[in-house]
Amino acid sequence: MSDNTEETVRIYTGSDILAEALVGRLEDVNITPILRDDEQSGVMFGSGSKFDDQVRVFVRKDELALAQPVVDAFLKEIEE
Repeated sequence: MSDNTEETVRIYTGSDILAEALVGRLEDVNITPILRDDEQSGVMFGSGSKFDDQVRVFVRKDELALAQPVVDAFLKEIEE
């Protein structure tokens, strides 16, 4: 396994509203996730997207153990 703490793991894909809610919960435990909104990027740069209305949330691999219980509780709450 790599020691690169900059490597990321996708922890959620869903609507921008739910992704923002998850981000807030992660920030509450001092994790700063990365959001990737390919649809918005496509609009800005004039290309289409295969992830219509989908935002992906990533965390650093070294924060995954702390993030996972937050994600699990969030998914249970939204029943996803």
